[in-house]
Amino acid sequence: MRIVTLDNASMKNILADMLKRDPNNYGSYTETVQGIVDEVKEKGDEALFAFTKKFDGADVDASNIRVTEEEIKEAMSQVDPGLLEVMKTSMENIRRYHEKQKRNSWFDAQPDGTILGQKITALESAGVYVPGGKAAYPSSVLMNIIPAEVAGVKRIVMVTPPGKDGKVNPVTLTAAHLAGATEVYKVGGAQAIAALAFGTESIPRVNKIVGPGNIFVALAKKAVYGHVSIDSIAGPSEILVIADDSANPRYVAADLLSQAEHDELASAILVTTSMDLAKKVSEEVDGFLKVLSRSEIIGKSLDNYGYILVVDSMEKAVETANSIAPEHLEIVTRNPFEVMTKIQNAGAIFIGEYSSEPLGDYYAGPNHILPTNGTARFFSPLGVDDFIKKSSIIYYSREALEKAHKDIEAFAESEHLTAHANSIKVRFE
Repeated sequence: MRIVTLDNASMKNILADMLKRDPNNYGSYTETVQGIVDEVKEKGDEALFAFTKKFDGADVDASNIRVTEEEIKEAMSQVDPGLLEVMKTSMENIRRYHEKQKRNSWFDAQPDGTILGQKITALESAGVYVPGGKAAYPSSVLMNIIPAEVAGVKRIVMVTPPGKDGKVNPVTLTAAHLAGATEVYKVGGAQAIAALAFGTESIPRVNKIVGPGNIFVALAKKAVYGHVSIDSIAGPSEILVIADDSANPRYVAADLLSQAEHDELASAILVTTSMDLAKKVSEEVDGFLKVLSRSEIIGKSLDNYGYILVVDSMEKAVETANSIAPEHLEIVTRNPFEVMTKIQNAGAIFIGEYSSEPLGDYYAGPNHILPTNGTARFFSPLGVDDFIKKSSIIYYSREALEKAHKDIEAFAESEHLTAHANSIKVRFE
């Protein structure tokens, strides 16, 4: 991996490099995606089935687009029993964590005759996108569905691309069933996002769409936002490790590569106060590349967006991390909890040398659907809050309003909204 002694100029160049990965920069795909979305909106199932045949090579129609109970049973019988038990344990951890995020409605009654409050209501429906085809990501299925189920969403719809045989990957389908999906449809890509947003003859529309996907899925979510809510526009995966000279270079190298293997746009960055550690980590990376199965993808990822940044202080390391606002942040230092308190921007923070990033991907419980491309500056991980909405509650008795009505009328009249003022005034004529 390239080693850079960080200064203001190199930091600016690295941030510019990172921004090139933003899905919003892929304008050449926007017109194509918009065309798919518009066609599904206009033609419904007809367009949905045609695009599935074109892009996935699967013959899907109204009679088989929805996964049946028989298909679920068949899928579950094909999953390794050991993996099934691991998935169930992971589910328990995820559910336990997200149960702690639940909110309650609240009401505040005062002696003056006012009641103010907030009513929490689960969304009626949510759509979950899960990448499919040859790949299987049961962990993403659990991470998307369980928070919705905990929030109380009654209709949880999963869409995922089928294989050419028209079937959903059995592990993916099993995870959806265990997590609580109420419907599963064999459709993917921008066409699936459009179907969830606008509805077709076979797929009723939903209130919100969540879940990661490729550039077509990301841009389709952007295109339908406003017609339906979305979680975020997901970009390529990324990891940043803050380490000092106490860190184990082999562990650090392994953790960097755990994200670099996702795709060629993934980013892996080490920020360290130790040039000696930087050199050792680089050597360990070279060694791992000789034996890992996805070394070609990893190599391109590191060439494009991999850095070892050497800084002169832990304060500068923290400042660098906050500027990049990584999806995954590992802190491997002598005092990791102290460093953690200074972190302002990160999707998930992993503390200590035994809190490796894949722990969060699969097992610990916190959600692995995280903000990317620097959006951790203002976005949070997917959670129960993504599947609820809030309504304000206002009650005033006549006596309470009488004390305030002249103030309200004066305020309204100052904005020349006389009908607003009159709405209050008529009650005290």
